[in-house]
Amino acid sequence: MSGVSIYDPLNICDTLQSSGRDYLFWSLERLQAHNQCLNLERQPYSTRLLIEMLLRSCSQGVLPVEELGGIMGTVLTGSGGQTVPFFPARVLMQDFTAVPAIVDIAAMRETVKRLGGEPDIVNPVIPVDVVVDHSIQVHKAGCAEALDYNTDKEYESNMERYTLLRWAERALKGVRVFPPGTGIVHQINLEYLASVARTDKWQDISIVYPDSVCGTDSHTTMVNALGIMGWGVGGIEAEAAMLGRPLAMTAPEIIGVKLVGTPAAGVTTTDIVLMITERLRQEEIVGCFIEFCGEGMGHLSLPDRATIANMAPEYGATLAYFPVDDEVVRYLRSTGRQEEAVRLAADYYRAQGLFRHKSDPIPCYERMIEIDLGQSAPCLAGPARPQDRILIRDLPKSLRAAVWAKDCGSVSREYAGARPIEVDLDHEIATLTDGSILIAAITSCTNTSNPSVMIAAGLLARRAVSRGLRVPGYVKTSLSPGSRVVSDYLHAAGLTADLEKLGFHVSGYGCMTCSGSSGPVDEKIADAVSRAGLVTCAVLSGNRNFEGRINPLVQANYLASPPLVIAYAIAGTVAVDLDQEPLGYDREGYPVYLNEIWPAQDEISRIMQDSLCPDDYRKRYGDGLITDARWASIQAPEGNLFQWQDGSTYIARPPFMDAIAEPLTEGGPTIEARVLALLGDSITTDHISPGGAIAPANPAGQYLSEQGVRPDAFNVFGSRRGNHEVMVRGAFSNIHLRNRLVPETEGGYSLYQPTGEILTIYEAAMRYRADGTPLLIIAGREYGSGSSRDWASKAPALLGVKAVIAEGFERIHRANLVHMGILPLEFLPGQGWESLGLSGTERYEWESMAAVYPGQEILVKASTEDGKVLAAFAVKVRIDTESELDSYRAGGILPLVVRQLLTRSPASLQAIEG
Repeated sequence: MSGVSIYDPLNICDTLQSSGRDYLFWSLERLQAHNQCLNLERQPYSTRLLIEMLLRSCSQGVLPVEELGGIMGTVLTGSGGQTVPFFPARVLMQDFTAVPAIVDIAAMRETVKRLGGEPDIVNPVIPVDVVVDHSIQVHKAGCAEALDYNTDKEYESNMERYTLLRWAERALKGVRVFPPGTGIVHQINLEYLASVARTDKWQDISIVYPDSVCGTDSHTTMVNALGIMGWGVGGIEAEAAMLGRPLAMTAPEIIGVKLVGTPAAGVTTTDIVLMITERLRQEEIVGCFIEFCGEGMGHLSLPDRATIANMAPEYGATLAYFPVDDEVVRYLRSTGRQEEAVRLAADYYRAQGLFRHKSDPIPCYERMIEIDLGQSAPCLAGPARPQDRILIRDLPKSLRAAVWAKDCGSVSREYAGARPIEVDLDHEIATLTDGSILIAAITSCTNTSNPSVMIAAGLLARRAVSRGLRVPGYVKTSLSPGSRVVSDYLHAAGLTADLEKLGFHVSGYGCMTCSGSSGPVDEKIADAVSRAGLVTCAVLSGNRNFEGRINPLVQANYLASPPLVIAYAIAGTVAVDLDQEPLGYDREGYPVYLNEIWPAQDEISRIMQDSLCPDDYRKRYGDGLITDARWASIQAPEGNLFQWQDGSTYIARPPFMDAIAEPLTEGGPTIEARVLALLGDSITTDHISPGGAIAPANPAGQYLSEQGVRPDAFNVFGSRRGNHEVMVRGAFSNIHLRNRLVPETEGGYSLYQPTGEILTIYEAAMRYRADGTPLLIIAGREYGSGSSRDWASKAPALLGVKAVIAEGFERIHRANLVHMGILPLEFLPGQGWESLGLSGTERYEWESMAAVYPGQEILVKASTEDGKVLAAFAVKVRIDTESELDSYRAGGILPLVVRQLLTRSPASLQAIEG
């Protein structure tokens, strides 16, 4: 490639030839030759990837060359005080987060036009893929018509949202939408979207560089299994990345996780990942980069690695990286990728020193954690957190503890050994008691992306059916594969019929039960369970089991492998030790034990070899863009501005652009606030952001009724994320929220302190707004853990929350708070609201942000009504970078981005300032 003309300030560009073509790349080997002290071959692979990204960004002109050395030093040493910008190659979204993001972009375009700019300047500058996978619900299950029925209901309930997405496909360059019924976003990313090595054209020169991604779902980390750097961000950050703004982060601590040992017979990948989740949660690696190494990796297939990487949010890591190696190359070929692309990926990563060979020395990590795969055993996790691992034999004990200690969220029932109740289900009389399983779901990208556990489930079903076992009628069974390919290989293996005989018919291709869209439980069962106050259960192959998430009727949720989901569905209860007790009885009345029908690994491997075919992937993804006749028939608005529909209860113009007319915040008087919610530890985004079905009594349900919407058409909160009026009313309304301001009440209630009234949180916030009173939330550890829901920060901002003081924040949620103009403040180590003797009824005040810098400590005072200071304590400002400070002072990242775009037009900027 002679005569190359491209900006190369460090003279490190090199040429790679692959499949007869020449590509330019930014050579880490040449960088090493310039500076022997870098010692890149001993650096973690993720460090090398970050350095390559910085070099390429410098050539693009988006990173000033004079800043490169300092930032690169920060990456190499994990210190230095500089922000590290991350420029992802693409953005990945699921529809629940994509819809509000596109609503925001539509509003940004409208604002730009109003201020005299060209709306088209608000457009993604990197590719954006949207997979519609969160909207489908398990309305019907356990029957042949479930898939068609649920899909019909999905389109019927979400047409307004889908119209917006169809508009985005046409109006926004680089946006591609995968329609309903395609699969789960992370599995499609793994099987099709992820390229490992990307190519592009710069000045007519072909370049090659590593694939990277930011996703609006925390489980974006699943693609780390392919050696691709990427993690979940909030929808707000993703919008900024789409528009060319880098993700800003502090230099991460990079921790090696050395896998050793060999898994025992009968242990599934799910069992391994639940063990890893438990162990790494104990190691306090929240916000760190995890990089796997060690000989134990040789026992893990690519889907096994993907299962482990998927659960990174559950053990707290930002990244769960597996380097590119021969297994990655094998997987790319097995999933039908083009041979030229596979060769390029292998050639490029080898040329860059990014390819892991078994004989390579282990890189030098800041610390090393060793995990023995031989210590894994069949297990579950629950009843409310994915890190709480339970061996099969201990599950009955876990249930008893959950009931007695009321860890499942029931504060009103005094446990006294609830008596069994009988329910007439027409076709049978069902007996229910504590521990009865109401929902058994094979669901979620975590496990449906792994053929070994899916085929194991099919084989267990076959053996169970052959022994005459069945699932009790009160158990709602469902199967929601992560892609159509799963159905293809299950059918090829002859396992579909056996699964269906136990009620595991395909109910849809989407997240479904794992994301809380488990649908209704039989009314007779719901009524009986509610009257008797039973603690009932769900068993699912998902990655999240927070209280109130799966179904409001179910108090205890257990994560398990797909074959264990089937086993417990047959047993009908978690109050059984399947190591020692039978899961059922055969036709002759003999007990059937789990170990009798558990499939052997060699049988699973043989069927995988016979049933999985690259052509299945080519058939499902081969046209380059999944099409669907029903999707294509949706009529969407034309033009570069979205046409808002008056009276729509799904899509509404958001108010977040209103701050664009306000001057940038340079500080002001001390902020004086009241506490809206006083909360404990592990408050998840499920507690904050509304999710699940919308109840008529909820303020959001009342609003919809006022708009003329029938209760049977309320849909779920996730489907209405494009309407801020619905979402703000549903904030903090989780039925298991415990606001210590109202200790005798469970759910979304607060104390309106001026009068002592107990109101819904929304009503109290509106009263305070009318008074002109800023609001504060005080919480314990792990505030904002769970899914990366942007409404967990958007809704509090609309409620009038100005700050959150907590003992610790989840990474994505902390950033989202900043980007919505909410100040995250962290108690100093060893302190919390309880240790400081705070009740939440005080008046709180803290310094303005006039001279505050990232990481500064400021003073908070808690006073009585007459001004007496009860407590004065320092907190750390968790605005971590200068970039975040810019966003906070602009009133949020969306107004900031619009301001930056409009700087191209002096007249438009003058319109803002005027």
